[in-house]
Amino acid sequence: MADPWTAREAIDAVADPGSFTELVPPPRATEPDGPLGWPGYDESTARAAARTGERESVVCGTASIGGRAAVLISFEFGFLGGSLGEPTGDLLEAAFTLARERRTPLVSLIATGGSRMQEGMRALTQLQRVTRQSALLRATGTPQIAVVRDPTTGGGWATLGAAADVVLALPGAQVGFAGSRVRPPGADPAAYTADGQFAAGQIDALVRPGELRTALADWLLLLSGPRGAGAPEPPGTIVGGPARAISGQEAVALARSPERPRAAAYLAAFFGGRIREISGDRCGGTDPGVRCGFGIHQGLTVAYVAQCGTATRPAGYRTATRLVSLADALGIPVITFIDTPGAANDAEAERSGAGPAIAGLFLAMATARVPLTTLLIGEGGSGGALAAAAPGNLWATPDSYFSVIAPEAAAAILKRAPDRDGETADQLRLRPHDLVELGIARGVVSVLPSA
Repeated sequence: MADPWTAREAIDAVADPGSFTELVPPPRATEPDGPLGWPGYDESTARAAARTGERESVVCGTASIGGRAAVLISFEFGFLGGSLGEPTGDLLEAAFTLARERRTPLVSLIATGGSRMQEGMRALTQLQRVTRQSALLRATGTPQIAVVRDPTTGGGWATLGAAADVVLALPGAQVGFAGSRVRPPGADPAAYTADGQFAAGQIDALVRPGELRTALADWLLLLSGPRGAGAPEPPGTIVGGPARAISGQEAVALARSPERPRAAAYLAAFFGGRIREISGDRCGGTDPGVRCGFGIHQGLTVAYVAQCGTATRPAGYRTATRLVSLADALGIPVITFIDTPGAANDAEAERSGAGPAIAGLFLAMATARVPLTTLLIGEGGSGGALAAAAPGNLWATPDSYFSVIAPEAAAAILKRAPDRDGETADQLRLRPHDLVELGIARGVVSVLPSA
């Protein structure tokens, strides 16, 4: 259900009681009826101020959420539809500047109809102004979190909302670039809701109003709390590896066994359940076979990418790339868990940009400045798995394999009979201890119990 909050009610819903201090709006020379001389604009502004008790469509200031400091921006939809004008831009810039100077996370509680028509292009250019401030803040490694309220449309969604590092939304909220009065006739209304945007990979999580303070407190802890300087150690105990008598075909069978631990078991062991996940590639897609997020490991924040045993789709690679890039910008180490037979190779995957998506993750892993660790926990199928691997810091479990290509596919390409799959698997040297001897893996880590 969408929220009925005013700007200050939204602040009260998320901020620790008594912690909010308002940022005074910067002084501005005014023009009669605004820059366009729009008849009646001053009267409309005065009525909005009298009705809401606010001087502008946003209220900004500092507060604590779960004991952690934040700069808050909260929209007042009752003030000219929460629209952005030049005075709004002044306040937003002041809030971003304060967050940048203090290196304090910025949280936006958004409810807006877009840019203010009565100020014309002068209002629309506030979107460029906000975007520049967002970029300057991002360059300092300071996180930005958006909470999408009802409604959030137009430039406010396309800048403060969709451009944030993490986007949360209230279920049922109207969310979309096009407002309700300017959409094409017959347009699917579900596409313009928070729920529809979440399903399409544009929003990270739907959060009920009563759970919002806890969710924001968790995210602030994860994104701005302590983080380690070194690469995360893989979970489990380093062992010598399985008996060398195991064949390549047996290694593949172990990795494909439904009995072995999956990503959920490793995430639970590594983080103890203290995680928050991002969702979606911001390009219209999601992949349930790839989990990405942040968690607390030994008191420190670590980011993770975990493949869940299915063929990874382009949206999965793009979401993983987004996670690695965000962690890199915030200085948070990353651990990845590899378990995929390879990249999805159906026609839809190709149309969705499988190649560029895989390339993007390869590039993010290759250029990340933060420490990276990878644990191979099951199947490692070709480049579709290697894209998520930390260069030079790969570990393997005894029930895993990594191969340039699946043995069956290799045999087919070589025009070998199916009964030679085992021989091909041996020749590929895909077993865990083979990977160590080849210099691909650093060691073998003991298997964890099932989740």
